[in-house]
Amino acid sequence: MSKRILGLIAMVCLVLTSGTGCENTPVSEKETAEIFAMDTIMDLTVYGESAPELLTEARQLVQKYEGLFSVNTRTSDVAKLNQSAGRAVQVSPETYELIQKSIGITKETEGLFDISIYPLVRAWGFTKEEYRVPEKEELGRLLEKVDASMIQLGPDNMVTLSEGMEIDLGGIAKGYLSQKLTELFREGGAQAAVVSLGGNVQTFGKKPDGTPFMVGITDPSDGTSLLGTIQVGEKAVITSGSYQRYFEKDGKVYHHIIDKRTGAPAKSDLTSVTVIGEDGVTADSFATALFVMGKERAVQYAASHPEIQLVLVDTESQIWTSEGVEMEENSES
Repeated sequence: MSKRILGLIAMVCLVLTSGTGCENTPVSEKETAEIFAMDTIMDLTVYGESAPELLTEARQLVQKYEGLFSVNTRTSDVAKLNQSAGRAVQVSPETYELIQKSIGITKETEGLFDISIYPLVRAWGFTKEEYRVPEKEELGRLLEKVDASMIQLGPDNMVTLSEGMEIDLGGIAKGYLSQKLTELFREGGAQAAVVSLGGNVQTFGKKPDGTPFMVGITDPSDGTSLLGTIQVGEKAVITSGSYQRYFEKDGKVYHHIIDKRTGAPAKSDLTSVTVIGEDGVTADSFATALFVMGKERAVQYAASHPEIQLVLVDTESQIWTSEGVEMEENSES
């Protein structure tokens, strides 16, 4: 059995409820767009007179980044790197920047976020939904090439993967894109915007009535209903959870979040990690790493990293939130 959550029933969904305050605040022009890219549904909402033009630019930006980062597009930077057999490859400045950021986050998270984990994800069948349980010997061979610290960055956007290494930017690319889209809308004169990339949400500004945007956190017990909602300012809100993609074999459930230390799905006491932060890249990548860490270490990590806030749901359906996070729980969940 497999499960893919997209759009509204994704890991985080946006709640665009209208408020009643600030009655004298004029309602700005609003434009929306729905785009399918990076294997997910993207919903963009922009407020302001420049919204139509900005959404046209946004579509072009999405297409550009998908063309650079997609592991399945033969002409992408990532595909060229994965086929390089140890040779240096010149990539775009954007790909270089994202790989550079990824390596830094690998160090920051004690190696638990690692873009070179792609061969393991593929071995379990998550890349094409052709699910299988690999033998330990196969995983052992693949693990020898999983180490982002072996990626070499050179001048002129040159990147070298060690022979046999392959990367996938899927665990960070949507956070990068949400950050870039938000910057595009802000710099283009939009009054406010909401970027929802398959559940990864990033906002700036406020709703036309002057109230903050609300973001709903999906209940991991069913993957469809809302666990609760939180008010956000100009933040990225990104979730990683075991319910988002998984399969069952011989009565056992295998989810898509791989622990590079074992080569297998992470044995975490968490079912959902939501990271709230200023930067989409950080929130996206940290969500994965903190899930692998487990609840105790994730709580400790948040205490020493004030730039992020968390909403954690454990396997006993207990909810833990960082100080300052006020979540209105759904009474029906």
